[in-house]
Amino acid sequence: MNTLVALCAVGAEKVLGNEIKLLGYKLCGNAPGRVFFNGDDDALFRANLCLRTADRVYLEMARYTAEDFDELFDGVYAVNWQDFFKKDSKVVVDKVRTYKSILSSEHSVQGMVQKAIYKKLGDVWHMSTLPESGDSFDVRVYITEDEVQILLDLSGLPLHKRGYRTDGGVAPLRETTAAIMLQLMLWRRKTPLHDPFCGSGTLPIEACLYAHNVAPGFGRRFALENLPIFNSERAKEIKCAEAEKIRTDVECRITGTDIDPSAIQRARSNAEHACVMAGRALQLIGSDARVERPDFEAIDFKNIKAPYESGLIICNPPYGERLGDEGAARELYTSMASLFEDFKGWEFGIITSHKKFQECIGRYASQLKDLKSGNLDTIFYMYNGTEKNKQPKRNGERHAPRSKFSGSRGGRR
Repeated sequence: MNTLVALCAVGAEKVLGNEIKLLGYKLCGNAPGRVFFNGDDDALFRANLCLRTADRVYLEMARYTAEDFDELFDGVYAVNWQDFFKKDSKVVVDKVRTYKSILSSEHSVQGMVQKAIYKKLGDVWHMSTLPESGDSFDVRVYITEDEVQILLDLSGLPLHKRGYRTDGGVAPLRETTAAIMLQLMLWRRKTPLHDPFCGSGTLPIEACLYAHNVAPGFGRRFALENLPIFNSERAKEIKCAEAEKIRTDVECRITGTDIDPSAIQRARSNAEHACVMAGRALQLIGSDARVERPDFEAIDFKNIKAPYESGLIICNPPYGERLGDEGAARELYTSMASLFEDFKGWEFGIITSHKKFQECIGRYASQLKDLKSGNLDTIFYMYNGTEKNKQPKRNGERHAPRSKFSGSRGGRR
């Protein structure tokens, strides 16, 4: 049995933990931005392939107490690194994090761990110098209250890089963050979903993959696949088993709009790549079925109306950093209040880093969730449709020709 560690946005640990349990693995702890779980050898590949909300998956190589550098070195040296690397592998200690520990210098810890790994490999292989001409692998170190955790990266590129998005535009939403938002809203495929600021289409595309049970990792490779422990035949069997779970017999109403026609072109292209990825997965099991694409159209959010009595509006509207103007962001959020009138009976999930969002939009969310991904602190505002409107209803009606987009009115930008 292996101990694995999945990284996620700080604040999303419970969401990721639920995902891991649904895969059949047992949780064994967590820390901010990390979830620990036990899994068999299949879990090394399957977790990378299937987890939607994880940023990376690591294999725990060692866990022990170290109060000085000798103990740190000995614990790392004791690991059978020769079983995980080839003689030309390059090993990089990419990150060290310490908290309330005697060993507090991250740079010094990094150097000592690197030295211990190469010392062990050199001693086992009787080599004074390793060529480092092959694949590169990352090792991460956490030291919490003197307990050392040594982790080997199994993912390689971050897992939000699904492989379907060739152009994300300006400040695109991470795919893993989009998946977290969908999970926090408890969205189900029968519920209509619309993103009025869809940009490159991340939220509708992630909803599409989720609704059709398409594992998010089908379109890419993982660092694990370059390790000697990787079992390619077993990985193919796992892929086929996950492909069997893809649903093409379900009807979904997933749409996205954006004022920028070029963004819509990117969204359509990315959605096509994602659904082609799903089609190739289906070909593994001899199926020529196809996954229905989300529907995208270039329309200003002010000119759309709800095509159904209920549903979910979920979005990542532009904020100060993206608009380049704090005043423009406030003006946009104030005007977004119209969505609550145009989509009465719908739930809303809106993510932003703007601290005055609720004040601008004039409504206070039923739930708030702090999410920190990378260096960006954001808040996810969840509205269940019963919140009190804090802003006076605007006078006047908008009249314009109907767009081809269901329930929308075009002509105003």
